Amino acid sequence: MNKEIEFLTRLVKIKSVTYNEAEACACFAQVLPSFGWGGIKTDEAGNVIAQRGSGSKEIILLGHIDTVPGGPEARVDGDILWGRGSVDAKGPLCTLAVAGGAVQIPQDWKITLIAAVGEEGDFPGAVHIIPKYSPVGCVIGEPSGTDGLTIGYRGLLHVILHARDDGAHRSRNAGPVTAILLAASDILRLVEAMDKPDRPVIERPSAAIISMTGKEDGARTALIDIDIRLPVGAVIEEYTRMLTEVSDKHHISFEILSSMPAYLVNKNNPVARALRIAVRKAGLSPRIFAKGGSADFNLAAAWNCPIAAYGPGDSKLDHTKDEHVSLGSYMTSISILKDGIEGFMSI
Repeated sequence: MNKEIEFLTRLVKIKSVTYNEAEACACFAQVLPSFGWGGIKTDEAGNVIAQRGSGSKEIILLGHIDTVPGGPEARVDGDILWGRGSVDAKGPLCTLAVAGGAVQIPQDWKITLIAAVGEEGDFPGAVHIIPKYSPVGCVIGEPSGTDGLTIGYRGLLHVILHARDDGAHRSRNAGPVTAILLAASDILRLVEAMDKPDRPVIERPSAAIISMTGKEDGARTALIDIDIRLPVGAVIEEYTRMLTEVSDKHHISFEILSSMPAYLVNKNNPVARALRIAVRKAGLSPRIFAKGGSADFNLAAAWNCPIAAYGPGDSKLDHTKDEHVSLGSYMTSISILKDGIEGFMSI
């Protein structure tokens, strides 16, 4: 097993569910020097940061090290690495680390690698680092397939509905649990009514219930956690008004835990173009994606620089019990990304 595959395999075997990433971060930081990285540190949010070069122009390679729970047992079976994070997104993160460590850096450039925490939650790692940097280019580590790159992600509203009272007889007052279910139902219907099924996913809104709780024990309480995905062009304030109207109608409250607009860039921006050229150099035909999820990509919009997301793995396997990646495709992705970064820095 070569050191690139050993690196990824070792990292996938370490559980790093969101907000519990410390062990994986320590492993990641420990291995980075063997791939050419220096200046390695862990910041206040828990992100691992490393650098190469000292020029004034900076490209950032931003991936995330946390995962959702569950997934198959971490194991290698021939060319296949199974395990949570093999696709989303330790495979892409290790691709950033290995490729970025092998790049020949021009004198006026530097590369910064960031393994962010909390991306599967409310993005605390990216929120912490975004204001601290002003790169001229960025690659986000997310699965796109060896021959693919992603230029857009939908936005996000993470909303909590909650209600309570001091108790009443259900025959006279249906109470908070009923009220909050009716409110959630209205929200789901309103979002569905905005949908246009014939449009690309990045142009379509959606909403899903994450969790719900309710209890009647004298006082009555209820809570519903909702994930609303925002299409390109959606105005967050309009969704907030909708939430306010529904909440007022059913006499409940809501809280927005996190929000970000959709972000879609031109497929011909210099980073995306350099990656497409590198894919073709590898003998493959590049594919361009705009995805329905949300990612650190959305927050990196604040940098207003050329950007694309890239990494091995089939994103349809994200968060599933069958998550796995081809180690051959991982190695090919490293070569493609190295060529793409060098191509971008030569422009």
